[in-house]
Amino acid sequence: MRDILKEILLDSQETPFFTGTSRNIAIEQIPGKASICMGVRRSGKSTFMHQMMAKLEADGISRTNIVNINFFDDRLHFLREKGLSEITEAYYSLYPEKKGSETVYFFFDEIQTFAGWEQFVERLMRTEKCELYITGSSAQMLSREIATQMRGRSISWEMFPFSFGEYLDSIGIEHAAPFSTKKRLLIQKGFEHYWRTGGFPEVTPLSDHLRVKVHQEYFQTILYRDLVDRHDISHPKALRDLAHQLIDNAGSLHSQNSLYGFLKSLNHKINKSNIGQYLEWMEDSYFLFSVRLFDASLSRSNANAKKIYCIDHSLVTSISSGILLNAGHLLENLIFIALRRKSPDIFYYRTESGKEVDFIVILNRNAKILVQVCETLADPKTRKRETIALHEAMPECGLQESIIVTRNESETIITEFGSIKVIPAWQFLLEME
Repeated sequence: MRDILKEILLDSQETPFFTGTSRNIAIEQIPGKASICMGVRRSGKSTFMHQMMAKLEADGISRTNIVNINFFDDRLHFLREKGLSEITEAYYSLYPEKKGSETVYFFFDEIQTFAGWEQFVERLMRTEKCELYITGSSAQMLSREIATQMRGRSISWEMFPFSFGEYLDSIGIEHAAPFSTKKRLLIQKGFEHYWRTGGFPEVTPLSDHLRVKVHQEYFQTILYRDLVDRHDISHPKALRDLAHQLIDNAGSLHSQNSLYGFLKSLNHKINKSNIGQYLEWMEDSYFLFSVRLFDASLSRSNANAKKIYCIDHSLVTSISSGILLNAGHLLENLIFIALRRKSPDIFYYRTESGKEVDFIVILNRNAKILVQVCETLADPKTRKRETIALHEAMPECGLQESIIVTRNESETIITEFGSIKVIPAWQFLLEME
């Protein structure tokens, strides 16, 4: 059995790295901690590991010091009985001179499929001279679980599907400012493609028909493997109907009571408390995200209706019925994910007079930004509604600037409390990066 492991280790040293499109993620290694890359399925975590390994090699690290194991390899089934420590035994039997004297870089992909992996990783970090990088299905590697099981010996990093800038990189469009007329037109054309295809790396080159088919397979896999199987959900049809309802209403407000009423109308017999649990598990799997009202009181914030957004705006169009979905909500979903890459602290804001701003985002050092999303300001009533909400919100939040993201419009609106920057979505997405 150990000979099989040695063969796998030696094969991995001869296999070329698949690096794909570079990702705008900088993982900073902390001594004594494993780096865990988490995110939705098919977002590019395994490819990112190959990029990291290629960089190590480019920096002069020998391939013999890089251990790359994909735990979906069916030849590793015997480790379920023998234990994961067989990996280090096999490696150091090949290179005994490296033990304790040279840093070994371990890359483990989908290790969460093996029971007891946390204890193995914790022991490896404690006893060997090494750096450790792990990826896996997010719902099986939740931050709070890892923090408990690994006793503080890990740090987690998030990966999302392609940002707009990464998408442009993948299709060879240069996007660094400043913009000539030709460059701007190419970027705008690229945005129209990104608007249609979304950010999942695998689907960007596919036809519309195949993209929808693959997105729907993603949905089924997340639903049944990451949620139903993992959490032993006894009402999978209720979960599926709930997910469809939330996706159909992406960008809209919902309450636990309204969702309970919806499921009850479909004759699902579940407890109201199950709904809150389902929503939490969907967010754990990086599939759907809830956004609360911005309020100093956590209880008031939780008591109010929440907004829901999906990991990818194009995934929404592939899964939704299309009856309730509109382009404005899709644009709002796209902007939410761009903001979520920057910060997990995203809320919607309600002014003292009851007007709503789509997002207030807490950034580093408690800096805040107000962002309104609107497909177009051409209609005077829409323009008035969007600008008045920001006009009231800015002084309440102590801000002198705010943003309205549109599909194509650009201007600056001066108010007595500050300026409102109207910016097209393509430009906002690139500025966020």
